[in-house]
Amino acid sequence: MPLFALLTLGPLVPVALGALLGGAWPWVAFAWITVLTATLDEAGRRADPGEGREFPGSDLLLAAVAVGMLGTLALAVRALAGDGLGPWGKLGLFLAVSWWCGQVANAASHELVHRPSRLLRRLGAAAYAALLFGHHASAHPLVHHVHVATRRDPSTARLGEGFWRFMGRAWRGSFRKGLAAESERLARAGRPRWRHPYGGYVALSLLAVGVAFGLGGLAGVAWHFGIAWFASVQLLLSDYVQHYGLVRARRPDGRPEPFGARHAWNSPHRASGALLLNAPRHSDHHARPAVPYPALRLPPEAEAPRLPASLPAMATLALCPPLWRRVMDGRARAWLAQG
Repeated sequence: MPLFALLTLGPLVPVALGALLGGAWPWVAFAWITVLTATLDEAGRRADPGEGREFPGSDLLLAAVAVGMLGTLALAVRALAGDGLGPWGKLGLFLAVSWWCGQVANAASHELVHRPSRLLRRLGAAAYAALLFGHHASAHPLVHHVHVATRRDPSTARLGEGFWRFMGRAWRGSFRKGLAAESERLARAGRPRWRHPYGGYVALSLLAVGVAFGLGGLAGVAWHFGIAWFASVQLLLSDYVQHYGLVRARRPDGRPEPFGARHAWNSPHRASGALLLNAPRHSDHHARPAVPYPALRLPPEAEAPRLPASLPAMATLALCPPLWRRVMDGRARAWLAQG
């Protein structure tokens, strides 16, 4: 837990100092998330925890990240829309906040929407909605986890599909299918339409935009949209990388085979794993979505595909589809052939 806390919450200190004081502090935060994490990844791999262990403070850390994101986002929007920072300082602050929201806050929100506590799930949804991606709180558990590694999942990238093409398809598809899934649940429960979760997501997003306007006018809204877009791209990159080209075979009755370890890409890197709250142990997360993130296990290399580099590094590579395909298509085909 100390490693998780240090790598996830630590960058908020230089981010806040940068927003308040300017100087090189935002670049310190940016280097923490990128260069320092990549360097620490080379230091070793984290051993799997034993079954049945308790992880005191794991949910508290998730809540702290989500609340910290809401506060830091407001602080950053105010500083970016103001005149206290020069162009270099604003660029550093924008990159640091956007990167942290995309890497850490999204990972924490992802864990929160899987927690059994209704309060924690709502906090995760609020964090997603503040970044204008509230529907992910519904689409992820109700669509992605049900249909992962099939054509029915908009968040599973197809073999040969570049990220930029995937991004639009995944956003639109997850929004529509999440809406349909929540509408069906609402109808089955006999609840009125005004209680539809999507209404709450829209209201929370409008509230976040309203706060941005109150803090910095139209400039504040523009900076807020920029941060939210950057963070959303990183979330979609994570989905793209972790399921690229992997498909569940069809059984004789037409249904897909059960999800197995070979249907998600994993990464053993220690520091980026902690930064992303063990999201790179993705096969185990799909197999056991309710398990707390510190207890997620890394499957043996013979059972589950592994990325050739850390998840953040591969997400960066995915921004250039030709290079991505050169590195990943052969690996994906090899795993498909085993199915």
